[in-house]
Amino acid sequence: MKKMFLAVFMCLCISVSGFAFDGNEMLKKVDRNLNPESFEMYRKLINIEPDGSKKEFVMYSVKKGKDKIASVFLSPASEKGRSTLRIGENMWLYIPNVGKPIRITSLQSVTGGIVNNSDIMRVDYSEEYNCEKVEPTDGGHILHLKAKTNTVAYDMVKMRVYGEKLLPDKLECYAASGMLIKTLYFKKIKDFGGDIVRPAVIETDSPLYEGYKSIIIFAKMKAKILPDEVFTLNYMSKIESLRK
Repeated sequence: MKKMFLAVFMCLCISVSGFAFDGNEMLKKVDRNLNPESFEMYRKLINIEPDGSKKEFVMYSVKKGKDKIASVFLSPASEKGRSTLRIGENMWLYIPNVGKPIRITSLQSVTGGIVNNSDIMRVDYSEEYNCEKVEPTDGGHILHLKAKTNTVAYDMVKMRVYGEKLLPDKLECYAASGMLIKTLYFKKIKDFGGDIVRPAVIETDSPLYEGYKSIIIFAKMKAKILPDEVFTLNYMSKIESLRK
């Protein structure tokens, strides 16, 4: 009897382990379907307030590997030349004529509004989260993600992905208490060329900030080989020189 119980227990463990592994493999595929491993892109960020007023930012960004991303603001004029750098969990902001880059955190926001630095300086989801459960749903799956460390902006994320392409269309971001912090909606699938087919728009709202909304629009995304030197503090003042 004990041997039978042990055999059943081991089968269950293997099954659960395999299921979790499949979820993490799916998450890695989502990452690659959203972005090439090394690329450049332009983004417009629009913060909308309850009275309808807007503030817009345009950024040029480069990303390499799973956990390195750098950006420079092109507009508005008040922000032009500012740049950000993220390497893993470490983030910096460079302001022209201020001196050396300053450390910033994932929950702060260099643009204000309801998007934080983690949203703006997004590394691969699989770098920050483990998939603990895959829930089948109509036309896709819901990936239940748990943060690997307590420095990640959201403790839990429910990512709804659909189709064979495994692209997300909705992310619900939660605090450790289980409170919903914000929801991201991925919209307008676009072919950027070079086998990059992904949502071109991400809209964000939050129950904590009623009436506020942020929209990120992606443009001119393409694969680009980038040297490691680009992702250093000394290069933050020169990121715009990568534009061609």
